Amino acid sequence: MTISELGRPPNILLIDDNRGDAKLMEIAFARTEPPTRMTVAPTAEQGLEMLQGRGDMAPEARPDIVFLDLNLPSMHGLTFLELVKTDPDLSCIPVLVISSSKARKDIADCYRRHANGFVTKPFSLAGYVALAVSVNEYWFKLVQTLSG
Repeated sequence: MTISELGRPPNILLIDDNRGDAKLMEIAFARTEPPTRMTVAPTAEQGLEMLQGRGDMAPEARPDIVFLDLNLPSMHGLTFLELVKTDPDLSCIPVLVISSSKARKDIADCYRRHANGFVTKPFSLAGYVALAVSVNEYWFKLVQTLSG
């Protein structure tokens, strides 16, 4: 079953310490059909707490997808990615890295830790909207999910 077939808005967890980038993501995904439910965590630690049901996100509202910035304060995005992808309770949640980096090493490091995708951050609202539309079409309307 796809997320769109579940009859509820898709749940997104965005982990990004840049408030401007987070706001652009929120605006972009609000323009998709159906609009999404987005929770923003400014640190990887907060994102991990939310995924484990210890933060602001209830366990029944587990995200359908996580967007992860790499360069975060305290815990780096790669550490978060490794923790999530080696946890049997969390490893099936798709994690898309969204970073300003285009470095081959960063991209390779993410895929070695089982990231489900790596996207370079857009520079404009129009770029974020294009990203949101693509994610919506692929991850929420085409891909089969384990979410319920």
